[in-house]
Formats: sequence, structure tokens, C-alpha cells
Amino acid sequence: MINLVLVDEFVISTANYVPGFKIIETKGFAYGLTVRSHGSNEKMVDYVKMVEQTRDEALGNLIEHGKEMGANGLISVKFDSNDIAHSMQEVLAYGTAVVLEKSTSTINFKDYTIIKD
Repeated sequence: MINLVLVDEFVISTANYVPGFKIIETKGFAYGLTVRSHGSNEKMVDYVKMVEQTRDEALGNLIEHGKEMGANGLISVKFDSNDIAHSMQEVLAYGTAVVLEKSTSTINFKDYTIIKD
């Protein structure tokens, strides 16, 4: 079973920053890897479901790795996938594990200026 987290507990972003948060410490590269085998006789709907479950599992593994590193967030999160053999596929979720704290600064995306309280 995959236990995903609440944003208040563990922040995940595909960007290099998280609006409303300040990066206090960079813990380093974190990853979650999983490998699945699929049969050639599977229906497309079943295959899509399996791929979604595999991606969720890789993301769950990434979160666990980040937590083990002492992080409370991940930035620059991405996925990669490769065939290993004729009927096997690996899915990798990776990013940078960071320690975040809520910031009093805000980013105004309209004119790209930083406004401090």
C-alpha cells in the first residue's frame, strides 16, 4: 500500500522552489525506483492502471528516501522510465531533497518581483 503525504507534512514540487517557503538546507539527490513486469496479453485499461500504480509506488519510494535523508520537501521532481527487458519496465522518480520553512516573503508572479514584509 502506498502512503502519500499531505502538503503540510512533506512538500513536493516540480519547480526549483516552492512559493511561500524558504529552502534552509539542501540534503541532496533523492530517488524512488520500482520495476514492474507486464504480460503481453494485458488489456490496455489494465496496463494503464498498472503504470499509474507503478508511478505512485516510485513517488512513494522517493518520499521515503527524502524523509530518510532528513528532508521535509522535494523540489525539481521528475519521472523517468525505461524498458529493462522485453516485458519489464523501470520507473524512477527523482528530485532534490530539501529542508523547507514557511517564508514571510511572497513572490508576485505578475511582475516577477519579490515583496518582503
